[in-house]
Amino acid sequence: MSVNPAINQQLSQLYKDHSGQVLATLVRLLGDFDLAEEAMHDAFSQALGSWDTQGIPANPTAWLISTGRFKAIDSLRRKKRFGELASDIQQQIDELEEHHQSLSQQDIEDDQLRMIFTCCHPAIDPQIQIPLTLREVCGLSTEEIASAFLVSPSTMAQRIVRGKNKIQQANIPFVIPELTELPDRLDAVLSVIYLVFNEGYSASSGDSLLRIDLSNEAIRLARLVLALLADSEVMGLLALMLLHESRRQARTDAEGNIILLEDQDKGLWDQAYIAEGSALVQQALATRRFGAYTIQAAIAAVHAQSTVSTDWDQVIALYSVLLQVEPSPVIELNRAVAIAMRDGPQAGLHIMDSILARGELQDYSKMHSTRGELLRRLGQTSAAITAFEQALALVKQLPEQRFLLQKLTEFKNQ
Repeated sequence: MSVNPAINQQLSQLYKDHSGQVLATLVRLLGDFDLAEEAMHDAFSQALGSWDTQGIPANPTAWLISTGRFKAIDSLRRKKRFGELASDIQQQIDELEEHHQSLSQQDIEDDQLRMIFTCCHPAIDPQIQIPLTLREVCGLSTEEIASAFLVSPSTMAQRIVRGKNKIQQANIPFVIPELTELPDRLDAVLSVIYLVFNEGYSASSGDSLLRIDLSNEAIRLARLVLALLADSEVMGLLALMLLHESRRQARTDAEGNIILLEDQDKGLWDQAYIAEGSALVQQALATRRFGAYTIQAAIAAVHAQSTVSTDWDQVIALYSVLLQVEPSPVIELNRAVAIAMRDGPQAGLHIMDSILARGELQDYSKMHSTRGELLRRLGQTSAAITAFEQALALVKQLPEQRFLLQKLTEFKNQ
């Protein structure tokens, strides 16, 4: 059967944008992750043929959910005919057939929140909560998640399976928790959303620096959580993502090559996102109960609101506070960059070298590329080349590889 290219393209976009919503609702209806995943893929396959002859439905997401549910019923009936757990399967079929066929958009969006909070239930090992949510809610591949957590895909696959089994064995309810229960799960939920955003804002590997679908999904999920709970750190995270995303159009050129912050055309920055993000920062700071996300958002707001020159004193002060709240060598590196911008390359290099001397960030490409740039500004060409070569050996993303190769070519042509 030939596939209509327009239908195929529409379905590919729907899968990218809404498969998480479809899966979340099917998990709620079916009570089984594996059956829901099978039903979702069956529904997308069915759509290829049905939509070509019958046209695209008015609500494609609801159509896919309905079709997936009926596919699951068919699958359960086949199992019943083969005599497998007949009474239990009949009960599942009866419950599914009683469910009303229509689904509101609010139902579907609530299901994604239910799925996030289910995956982040305190009964699930914290090491498994975030990978499980990234896989089941956001649709990241096992390989992408393994890369983010610096483990092998097989190890990550085992963790995800353990998480799904735990949900079923412990009968963890597929519900949005009561307000009194939210704080126990909020940290994990926000961590998931920020990891999704980071993968979209700067993909860990591949041909493109950006994965806009993931960035948009993270922002959408943060808005859902904020509507549920007006917490200062939810405000801070949403602000941080909006302020970063405001620069998306200026971060790469027409060929997808990286443009550094100091070289970006600020006229391309999204002023609506900057205004919304800045307002959220002020709202979060006013609570005086903020944490790391809000402080990072405040730093991003300083950059976003800089029209001529950046207030490096303010940026450094905020990074100093952030280091007290959340000590991290990566934050220390970012503070070193700000110090280098204010006090000169040597001041920043001194801090970076002390981090490396402690044995930290030696496998972090941005440490070496940043050192390379500061060494270049000091005229230490040979050391800069070595630093950029170290960075190049560590990056998996093609735009970053091109950026570093361009730097090395410039050095060698001098």
